[in-house]
Amino acid sequence: MLEGLTITRDALPRTTRLVTTARLRAPVLSRLVDADDLAALAEIEGATSNRLLAQNRGTADVQAYELVYGVPHAAFINASFAYAKPREVNRFNGAERGAWYAALDLETCLAEVRHHLTEALAQTGVFEATVDYAELHASFAGEFVDLRGHADHVCLHPDKNVGYPAGNALADAARARGLNGIIYPSVRHVGGVCIAALFPHAVQSVAQGDVYRMTWRGTPEPVVEKVTG
Repeated sequence: MLEGLTITRDALPRTTRLVTTARLRAPVLSRLVDADDLAALAEIEGATSNRLLAQNRGTADVQAYELVYGVPHAAFINASFAYAKPREVNRFNGAERGAWYAALDLETCLAEVRHHLTEALAQTGVFEATVDYAELHASFAGEFVDLRGHADHVCLHPDKNVGYPAGNALADAARARGLNGIIYPSVRHVGGVCIAALFPHAVQSVAQGDVYRMTWRGTPEPVVEKVTG
């Protein structure tokens, strides 16, 4: 599966990932219950949270020893691998194991997120939504499958029914070889470069950046604005 592809040792000092700001907020119930009740709710969360279950004893596809502990934003790193779309694959991960997707610049990140959320809204037939996304910056170093010189690889096909199965097979081969991830041309932003980190330990020095708002007002093209700086 890796034959003929470029394997490169590279250092990416600053990449950008976008996550909904809902993930950054303190639990709403913390303002409504006392400490004892909050502890009980935390225990319930521990029994149902994929991230906490993975950290405590692992899951079918994510082992506890793979996850990271004691580093800034470890919860976000671990969650990106412990949570995946139910019954749905992504370009370089299956339904039971996530990956950390990021890009070398903000515009590419916005284009990728905009495409996927617009696609989800199209399934409802209603283009009305407002979502805030926060930047998470991270650095990477190590060996990667580098597809920047292989833009015609089938895994980069814009039709997910074609590209995603090939991408998952490529990711499986890269993990088996111990490669940190896949660097690839953005499918949704011409000229952009993305990275899919395949192991939690590959995601380094995570820090939060700015917040951007996407607003759909009846059309597939949202208004994008920076709301913090």
